[in-house]
Amino acid sequence: MPRWVTDGAQEYAARLKGEYRMEIREIPLGARAGGDVARAIRKEGERMLAAIPAGSYVVALQVQGKALSSAQLASFLAARAREGRDVVFCIGGPDGLAPEVDARADFRWSLSALTLPHGLARVMVAEALYRAVSILKGHPYHRE
Repeated sequence: MPRWVTDGAQEYAARLKGEYRMEIREIPLGARAGGDVARAIRKEGERMLAAIPAGSYVVALQVQGKALSSAQLASFLAARAREGRDVVFCIGGPDGLAPEVDARADFRWSLSALTLPHGLARVMVAEALYRAVSILKGHPYHRE
């Protein structure tokens, strides 16, 4: 990932403290040599599923998912916190999420009707989560 992606996502992750925190786990891309994209996606999916802690609430980032406002995302996070479940956000590689990861998802979230590059989606998710938590905590970061 370019440095701006790592720096941007880590900036928002570092701002989250207390009961809401963010850990970023990068799943290695599957090899696309020889044009076997299906195999690469399958390998990425296997790695992603193996990285999901048991009992987690899984959110798949999908263009066809449900759009949420910042306030709706805050409510969503509060509900998961009341359930006592960790939330795992899965962002696909250059060819999207493996069908097995999508099938495992408890919720499908759309950041935009646009297809976004993984790095940009990572920073957008990190910022959106920070903004949602700031709403929950009454922090002035979010202005509506």
